[in-house]
Amino acid sequence: MEQLLHYTWKHKMWPLGPLATTDGRELEVIDPGLHNRRDSGPDFFNAKVRIGSTLWVGNIEIHQRSADWYLHHHDRDEAYNNVVLHVVEQADTDVRNQRGEYLPQFVLHIPDTVRTNYEELLKTDHYPPCYQIIPSLSTLTVHAWIAALQTERLEQKTQAIAQRARQCNGSWEDAYFVTLARNYGFGINGEAFEQWAQGVPLAAVGKHRDDLFQIEAIFLGQAGLLEPESIPERHRQTALADDYFQRLRNEYRYLAHKFSMKPMDFAQWRFLRLRPQNFPYIRLSQLAQLYYERRASLSALLECKTIDQLCELLKTHATPYWQQHYLFGELSKPNAKHLSPASLNLLMINTAIPMLFAMGRHRQKEEWCDRAFDFLEQLKAEQNRITRLWEECGLSAKSAGDSQALIQLKREYCDRRDCLRCRIGYEYLKKSTETTATTAGMAATAAVTAPAGTATAP
Repeated sequence: MEQLLHYTWKHKMWPLGPLATTDGRELEVIDPGLHNRRDSGPDFFNAKVRIGSTLWVGNIEIHQRSADWYLHHHDRDEAYNNVVLHVVEQADTDVRNQRGEYLPQFVLHIPDTVRTNYEELLKTDHYPPCYQIIPSLSTLTVHAWIAALQTERLEQKTQAIAQRARQCNGSWEDAYFVTLARNYGFGINGEAFEQWAQGVPLAAVGKHRDDLFQIEAIFLGQAGLLEPESIPERHRQTALADDYFQRLRNEYRYLAHKFSMKPMDFAQWRFLRLRPQNFPYIRLSQLAQLYYERRASLSALLECKTIDQLCELLKTHATPYWQQHYLFGELSKPNAKHLSPASLNLLMINTAIPMLFAMGRHRQKEEWCDRAFDFLEQLKAEQNRITRLWEECGLSAKSAGDSQALIQLKREYCDRRDCLRCRIGYEYLKKSTETTATTAGMAATAAVTAPAGTATAP
């Protein structure tokens, strides 16, 4: 329950009235300080408290019991010498810092309503646990939280892109290709596509980018999909008799020897329960076409000023052979196999816009970051299990920015039961007993509002 003590202190949620230290001195909390969530050291930095007639500026350490100070060896750590107040739920002993100085202590009583509401959030079987209070939230509260979640999600994706750039020896161009490839997996094959892209030597591919056949040979060959063993046994004989398969395989063998390339393990790819248009053959073919037409470059992305330009940049279709096949040697009804509007929308949301934002952060170009936010507001909201869940709870996504925020809310807060960092959780925790009674009276309605089976994350 120490986490709840942190929360109560941070938001000054103790009952109104005079405060005092355990030795009887008057206490005034002017500023609870900056919460230290990750780094070692005291729990709050740069707090301002008045104890008696003296104003103290320093750090705050919080424990359930005073004895935890010694249990954690803070009395031996000089990093805690600047602690000006020890906040506890139970004062069971005096505490001293590494210099031997006694510290003033304050017993923080968590209000019963806050404790009760927090326990409700942790124990409720409905999902999300705060669904009862959502309809009563003010528009300002919802909009402010949605905007913060949008930024948080883009920042999170920026970190992932920056990590890929480091893995690509500092090349943001290569990191963009890896990010684009990952999202061509559309979830199920995302990891396989990222692994594949990291193994594609783009410098070598660039020497043959005027030859679509050679690009496709490298792409499929590096994926391990030109190995006979990669083809299911029931289709293998037909595939091996296919002229195009043999030509691709021979070309890849030549190029692999030339550039010292080794294919990935084809077992990484998933075909089960995939629609044929999502088969890795088709997606890799579409990527080859996009690369051949020079529309998979980072510079081209940064030049897009409108959604229409961005959409046109990412539009692609399968190469000629795959317009008539889903598998090697198996003819299908002729179809250009363009990216569907929904797939194109997802690529813009999950690849192009985060990359634009990440480059804005990297090069300190605020206009690129602003453009990323503008694009998110212009695109349609995603339709998936997460957005439908929130819509049934009273939060509707009007744009891609909203749907990205709601995905962030579920995955980073609800799934982790991290209600103490959530603004909706904050509103739930501070609701009064009267509000609790009111929301309890909404149980019948809420049972309809809360989606069935919502205890399982999508």
